[in-house]
Amino acid sequence: MPERDGIFEGEDPFAIARNWLAEAEKSELNDPNAIALSTVDADGMPNARMVLLKDIEDDAFVFYTNYGSIKAQEIEQVGKAAFVMHWKSLRRQIRVRGTVTREDGALADEYFASRSLKSKLGAWASRQSQPLSSRASLMAQVARATTQHGAYPKRPEFWGGYRLRPSEIEFWADGAFRLHDRFRWTREADGSAWQVTRLNP
Repeated sequence: MPERDGIFEGEDPFAIARNWLAEAEKSELNDPNAIALSTVDADGMPNARMVLLKDIEDDAFVFYTNYGSIKAQEIEQVGKAAFVMHWKSLRRQIRVRGTVTREDGALADEYFASRSLKSKLGAWASRQSQPLSSRASLMAQVARATTQHGAYPKRPEFWGGYRLRPSEIEFWADGAFRLHDRFRWTREADGSAWQVTRLNP
């Protein structure tokens, strides 16, 4: 096990990730939980977009989306994804990749219930990633959703979460003269022991 201290200290990479995110919440101007999520389609063509990470569990990272979106379709086809979380204020980043499964049970219901009414109605109204004729058309869809679902809309069946269980997590911190600190956690399977390697900058 390579020598580590300070911001890299500890054996649990999820605990380190939670600590870094907590620090970023104090210094990052907007959306400290934003991640650049990468997927690939059936032909291997990559795709990337920003989404908001909503939970760091003991063994996984969780985010939510419309199951009809392109990102969701690609996740369902391949079952794998990766993301980068970068904080300019801290000059740190975390890279993660692994397998992805749906979270469409009680946890998804609980998170959806915590959202604002407008966000809930927006989830019902938006046919995410599908062509849209105009802004007016979108607002008409929102109006219809408001009429149909009222002030307490339930979570749509086409909307929910994904849980990314990593096989690899890399932590990067800026260093003087571009001599950055990089540590990579890898494991062969869920629940197996992590192996930690220091990487060249």
